[in-house]
Amino acid sequence: MAQDFSADQKRYLEGYVAGAAAARAVGGLGAGPAAAASAQPAGPDAEHVAAQDAQSAAGRKLVDQEKWKREQHPFEAYRRLAAEAATGKLPPPPDNFRWRYFGLFNVAPAQDSFMLRMRLPNGILKAHQLAGLADLATRFGGGALDVTTRANLQMREIRPENAAALLEELMDLGIVARGSGADNIRNVTGSPLAGIDPAELIDTRPLCRQWHFHILADRTLYGLPRKFNVSFDGGGVSPALEETNDVGFQAVVVRDGAPVPPGTYLRLVLGGISGHQDLARPTGAFCRPDQASAVADAIVRVFIAHGDRCNRNRARLKYLLDDWGFATFLAKVEERFGAPLARIDEAFVAPRPASRRDAHIGVHPQRQPGLNWIGIAVPVGRLTVAQAAGLAAIARECGDGDIRLTVWQNLILSGIPDARVAAAEAAVAALGLETAASPIRAGLVACTGNAGCKFAAANTKADALAIARHVEAHLTLDVPVNVHLTGCHHSCAQHYIGDVGLIGARVPVNDDGDTVEGYDIAVGGGFAENARIGRVIWKGVAANEAPRHVAALLAAYRTHRRGPEEGFQAFTLRHDIAALDALAAPLLAESARSTMPEAAE
Repeated sequence: MAQDFSADQKRYLEGYVAGAAAARAVGGLGAGPAAAASAQPAGPDAEHVAAQDAQSAAGRKLVDQEKWKREQHPFEAYRRLAAEAATGKLPPPPDNFRWRYFGLFNVAPAQDSFMLRMRLPNGILKAHQLAGLADLATRFGGGALDVTTRANLQMREIRPENAAALLEELMDLGIVARGSGADNIRNVTGSPLAGIDPAELIDTRPLCRQWHFHILADRTLYGLPRKFNVSFDGGGVSPALEETNDVGFQAVVVRDGAPVPPGTYLRLVLGGISGHQDLARPTGAFCRPDQASAVADAIVRVFIAHGDRCNRNRARLKYLLDDWGFATFLAKVEERFGAPLARIDEAFVAPRPASRRDAHIGVHPQRQPGLNWIGIAVPVGRLTVAQAAGLAAIARECGDGDIRLTVWQNLILSGIPDARVAAAEAAVAALGLETAASPIRAGLVACTGNAGCKFAAANTKADALAIARHVEAHLTLDVPVNVHLTGCHHSCAQHYIGDVGLIGARVPVNDDGDTVEGYDIAVGGGFAENARIGRVIWKGVAANEAPRHVAALLAAYRTHRRGPEEGFQAFTLRHDIAALDALAAPLLAESARSTMPEAAE
């Protein structure tokens, strides 16, 4: 006897039919070897399908994510996303991957909800956009916005039934989330003080904007072997951290005598992925600023064709560079670009302006006479909707209407006349935020942690605030220090480039297998002119012991440094790990006798 299918059965059949059709359209995974061999990939995904087929033909097995892309391309699944989310359903793994193409992340089991990630080129948004986001976070999210380490914003606690409405109203604000997650080119970062920094060599805003729209307008640039980061640094006082990106463009001045006319060029650096303990390295190649998007496009397309689609652990650009070497990779890039890139000896490159660790906090004069920027400390990047709406009003009434997000999880208001600075600072203080911060809080960075991420092994934001409180209570710092806490191996808070970096770990507490939240702790990382991967000094430190350990390291630095002109990183580089441990040990022992571990906020 015939009977109606259930709703779940109908959805399964719809997905199956859609997947089968998509597979046939690309010479599908289920079409059989003869058909696949005879069919030539066509359409916007042809480059990706050809790369998949080449690795399959070599006897390798595609990872699940590559199969999911072929079964149904995420951009062809939006109607299904909207229909299923409207029922309150959170997606299974294949669709959790697909929905990330729209910026939506299922963060269960940490929370039974979505997180939304956006695209904000160069980290800059307008006052009306921030005010609009505060309204959306009130109606559709958890009442807060998080500033990220890609100068971006996240919204959390989004119920599935609100997902489609949120995405559509986001676009009403002129903000898109397309490709902000999964195997795509992520939010493009640039110098946070672009266009207002007296020391900068080039304004990165036009470069970021051009690359942003280049990506949005071309579907062939979606569905890479793994995520991909591109950054432009204009050579000013506040760095973009381009050395942590797959592709970095560094503004430099080329002097007379080089094989190109003197002027401002972009040095190409490749292969940064700090969580894998590698920073982008100079390639010896340079390009003009007007060539940057075309060069980046050529790099991405070489990665599309040759990146690893069978091993997610080796699917980043770094590993293709490790396998090929720079010379082979650049030859492929130049072939795609259609011309050789300039090779310039570093002897003809002028030193870049030194960065300043305090540039993203406090009041500073802009290159435009009579105007200022104000850097505002945002505790571990978390803004309430009231604070976000208030900052939008300050930007509109006191400044030029721009809000600049930074990789330090804080933000900058720009274009503030001298006569309005005091009023702007008072308005910021009334929101419960600060335009001045202690040396420990100014450089405090923390990822979402296990309060909102299923991968994290510790509550990083709460633990970061506990570290700040403990350090402020027990010693006085007279130089800025960066402390980065990240919850897992994805290294969203880039712990390896912090003066002190902590990565979440489960810490055994007995022989029965019981564990508590904790961290492995590294020291001596750095960025910009001091770019360096930190070294692990301690493993398996319980979270409630982390504040004492960080304070002991900083106290050892204060006691044994060669004067205040020696920064923390330079101090750590003078000592091997055993020596640093020995210097901190008596301070740790003393603090254990005199204090109890502090609870996190």
